[in-house]
Amino acid sequence: MLEIGGAAGPGQGQALALHTLEDGRAWARFQAICLAQGGLFTPPRATYVETLAAPIPGTVTVIDNRRLSRLAKLAGAPQSPAAGVRLQVRLGDAVRAGQPLLQLHAQSPGELAYALDYFHSAGPIITVAG
Repeated sequence: MLEIGGAAGPGQGQALALHTLEDGRAWARFQAICLAQGGLFTPPRATYVETLAAPIPGTVTVIDNRRLSRLAKLAGAPQSPAAGVRLQVRLGDAVRAGQPLLQLHAQSPGELAYALDYFHSAGPIITVAG
């Protein structure tokens, strides 16, 4: 990207990126961005976390982003900073039966229950083909 943007000559982008990391400029810039967005802090942790696992062994062939977004909203996101989903797999990953596909994070048992009901009734959010 540094080469494409003209900040580094051809073949010099990686060296410039490493130098920027080593001399502390990248860290300083990251801290400035965080400060502009409210500060550098540890994200809160959800009170309720449920791991949802692959029903069969196979390959992850589909991740339905629309349903995934709905699942996160039912869990309380974005109103609750600790709520949402954490994907544990990517498209093309080979998975075992019982392997975690995602973690569902909620701040109340009711939100967790709504999200779980949706997960089990909405059709596949993550498709594993055997």
